[in-house]
Amino acid sequence: MEFRHKSVLLEESIEALHIRPDGIYVDGTLGGGGHSYEICRRLSDGGRLIGIDQDAAAIAAATKRLEEFKDRVTIVRSNYCDMKKELGKLGITSVDGVILDLGVSSYQLDEAERGFTYREDAPLDMRMDQHSGELSAWHWVNRESFARLKECIATLGEEPQAGRIARVIVEARQKAPIDSTAELAALVEKAYPPAWRAKARRHPATRTFQALRMAVNDELGELRRFLDEILAWLPVGGRLAVITFHSLEDRMVKQAMRRWAEGCRCPRHVPVCVCRHQPEVRILHKKPVQAGPDELAVNPRAGSAKLRAVEKIAEASA
Repeated sequence: MEFRHKSVLLEESIEALHIRPDGIYVDGTLGGGGHSYEICRRLSDGGRLIGIDQDAAAIAAATKRLEEFKDRVTIVRSNYCDMKKELGKLGITSVDGVILDLGVSSYQLDEAERGFTYREDAPLDMRMDQHSGELSAWHWVNRESFARLKECIATLGEEPQAGRIARVIVEARQKAPIDSTAELAALVEKAYPPAWRAKARRHPATRTFQALRMAVNDELGELRRFLDEILAWLPVGGRLAVITFHSLEDRMVKQAMRRWAEGCRCPRHVPVCVCRHQPEVRILHKKPVQAGPDELAVNPRAGSAKLRAVEKIAEASA
């Protein structure tokens, strides 16, 4: 299958990065290279783009798409949360901008054998990097306890029927292993009360599959590690743009950016600031940027996308 992925909020995110022609930029979620292509178009021969992705198919597609800019592009097979290590290997100590487009590409969702979708029958996998050696969704479904399954589906999927779904899964696997996406989707649908199924606007398994994908790939953990380190890699004037598709990811990004933008951090009862903490970033948008009607008409998956961006204005206080 040809790698297909339509970059969301493309113009808005590139504008947020405010590309310097001779700057160094990182696309931490390279995908098919949509955002990277637009960054490269704005770079001079003195500029450089580092593209990071852990998916072999994405890297192959992006390499082809960015062929005309090959002299200014370096593509690395890795995870964006390991950016510090990968940039160190390249001898890079700071970058002028970083973009993340979190979530799963249209290609990954639509390629049945990856196991991301309930629409096709396939082995339960859901790993972004299928050669990583990490545990797949099969392990979560067939080996994790009822309590962990329930917590995963409730927290990462924000699924109100998490308890019923986890119970049905545990009961079914006691009779025989649950090996395929179709089996899991059928069990989740069975767990849903008939009244809920009747009024559901999407397949009952949507949230459960999302939760398992996020757990398998430790998506929140990766984002947390990235946010803990990224400001140290941006010089004053450097920018970070993050596109999220999940409320928990968006909340993490929002809270991190607000914390970076804070001034005084003294307790409220202290009448005069003694911490002397200064804001490290300027938040570029009062509210997250979301897709407009024109983009939604051609790419409905952009409906849940939110873009938040900051510009670094000072180094961390001592």
